[in-house]
This record gives sequence, structure tokens and C-alpha cells, in this order.
Amino acid sequence: MSAHRCGLADAADLGRTPIDVTAVLDHLVAQADTAAPTSIGFPGAVDLDHREVMARLGHRLWNNIGDPTDTGGTAHTRILEQAVIAWLADTLAMPADDRWGYVTTGGTEGNLSALHAARRRLPTARVYYSAAAHYSIPKIVEMLGARGVVVEAGVDGEMDYDHLAVRVRRHRRWPAIVVATAGTTMTEAVDDTTRIRAALDAFEVPGRHVHVDAALSGIPLALDGRLRLDDDSGIGSIAVSGHKFLGVPTPCGVVLIRDSLRRQAAPVAYTATLDSTVTGSRCGLAAALLWHAIATHGREGHRWRVSEARRLATYTVDQLTAAGWPAWRHPHAFTVVLPTPPATVRAKWLLATDADVSHLICMPGVTQGQIDAFVADLTALRGGLAPGDPHLPRSIPRPRRAPSPAAGIGIP
Repeated sequence: MSAHRCGLADAADLGRTPIDVTAVLDHLVAQADTAAPTSIGFPGAVDLDHREVMARLGHRLWNNIGDPTDTGGTAHTRILEQAVIAWLADTLAMPADDRWGYVTTGGTEGNLSALHAARRRLPTARVYYSAAAHYSIPKIVEMLGARGVVVEAGVDGEMDYDHLAVRVRRHRRWPAIVVATAGTTMTEAVDDTTRIRAALDAFEVPGRHVHVDAALSGIPLALDGRLRLDDDSGIGSIAVSGHKFLGVPTPCGVVLIRDSLRRQAAPVAYTATLDSTVTGSRCGLAAALLWHAIATHGREGHRWRVSEARRLATYTVDQLTAAGWPAWRHPHAFTVVLPTPPATVRAKWLLATDADVSHLICMPGVTQGQIDAFVADLTALRGGLAPGDPHLPRSIPRPRRAPSPAAGIGIP
């Protein structure tokens, strides 16, 4: 019995005999292929071809257990992992003598690794993060048993620095770990680490660590030279995703931490490795995929991808606005913010929605044809609505000020 006839859940039930494995896999691929043309709401690039790596390495286990600098074992890709770390650290202008990192399972593990290192050094610190921070941050704060301090964010998603100052003043007796976001979930806002540092300086907090959750925007901003981790930046760590801008077909990411800000790892005798990472065993295939994406396109190729994605985002704002659906974006962003369309449109188009606000993301690989089709559906819907119809777009909050293209984060 095929997966199409009995439903995927029944076909995949491992209690059945026999199981049509081919039919189940075909069903999954067909579902994904059908959804792809209208999936414009979530940040995964779809323009890079990773099939060569999957074909040549996907038949066996590649286990990058331990620290990326370990040499034990045979079936690992630590050399490629080291190259990825070096490329990203160089792109971020991170000092060569004060860097460490590894390939993670994604942005959440990167945030956990960095905040764990920061809290081991500053065990009584308050962890400040904005209301627009990724949902992993309060989860990690709870996991670490730390005290979290939520800071308000503006309607554009950027941290409210006046409120940060109020919060820091109240807790100034304790060290501060501050999570800045480079690419908030709904609006792709970027927090200004210069203003964060000014708030910490004003109240002379006894110890600090600034971490940047840059899952979406970190690599594009680094390629611009707008995000830097040099000595002047005051940034202690950063986490980026690999399955977003680099479009790797498995969740992954990279965390970078200043080597001087972390404790040395303990050796594990039976694996002949250092236990320096959160998970221990790590996906060597992910490191190879990241390396492949970087090696085959290089900095200039990826800069071109950034510029094309931003060009399409600008086009999208213009087309939506002309169609009567007011939209906006931060100048650096792939993300376009718009009033939430009616359910009939959202049933076809996969958007990210939070109450009255939705977004689509012009990731590399999203085409102008997709945008034109989306706008056409909204135009057709609007044309059939009478004035005052509740399905007409409502006004949405706009940025409180014109965002700086440079975003202010770690800029020299």
C-alpha cells in the first residue's frame, strides 16, 4: 500500500509489515517539492547545491567528537571544521590569538555554549536580553539556572537602550551578560553593541560579557564589514546558523568565543579528546557541508548573494506597497514586514505570523516570480473586498527611527 493511499503516518508505522520504504521517501520529497514555491516565510537559502557532498560523504558516519583541534580517530572532518572556523573568524576580524569555536547543531546550541562559558566566568551575572530575542535565550537562561532580565524592544524589533540602562542601574551590583541580536525573528533588527556597552559603562558593572545571537544576519553583516569581533568591539562571543544563509540541508551553525574568556576543557581518556563542546559527538557531515558552501563560492560569491537578496527585498517592499499592502524592511535585511494577510492567502503561502504582523524573507534562491505571484494573490484579494472589510490590511507599526544601514554593531 502506497504512502499516498493510506497516509504518511500509517505508511511510516514501524509496526506494519511490510513497509514500503520507497513510497514513504517519495511522499516526503513530493510534499516538500509541492510546498517549496510558496514557502517564503522562513530563513533557509535554497540556491546552493550540496548534492556532491551528500553523495560522496553521506554513506557513512563522520563523527567530529571532542575539540576541533583534536587529531584522534579517522572518520572525521575536523580539518574542514577548523577551516570553517578560521574563515568565519577572519571574516569577523576576530583576533587570531584569541579565538575558539566549533560547528554546532544550530543557533540554539551556539547560544547555549557561549552563555555557559560566560556564566562559568561570571556565575552571579544577570543575563540581559530583549523582548525580541530568539526564544532560545530565555530557555537557555532557565537551563543554566541564571537570573534573566528582559529589556523592552521597539516596534522595529531593536532593543530599547533607555530601558536597558534602567535595568542595568537596578542590577548594577552584579556582573552583566548581555545578549544582543543581529537579526531578530520577526523584523531582522540588529541591536547596537556600542549603545549596550555605553549602558554598562555608565553604571560600572563589575564584569561583563556581550554575546551576539547572529543566527540569520551574522554572515551577511560580517561580509559587509558591519559586524566585527575585533578588540575594539567588546564582543565576547557570537553564534550563527549554517542552514540559513548558507542553506546547508541539515540544521547546524558555528559558535565563536574568545579563547581568553573560557575555561580549558577536560580530557576524556577513552576517546583521546578534550570535552570542550556541548554535545561531545558532533556532525562531521555538517562541517563538510559548511566548508563546501564556502569553498565553492568564496567571499565575493557570497557578497553577491547578499546583494541580490537585498535587491529582491527592496523590490518586494515596493510591490507590496503599490498593491496597497504597506510593507517595510531594515536596510540591511532580507526580511519584509507586512500586515498579516487573511487566512485564505496564508493557507497557500507559508509566512511567519505574530498576531497582526507577518513577514516573508527574501533568502537567496527566492525568486522575483515567487514575489510577483504572492503580490498578485494579495491584489486579487483586495480587489474583491469592499471598503471597511475586516480583511483589508491594517496599518502596522513602523520603525521608531530610520535604521542605520550599518546597524551599529561592532563597527570600527
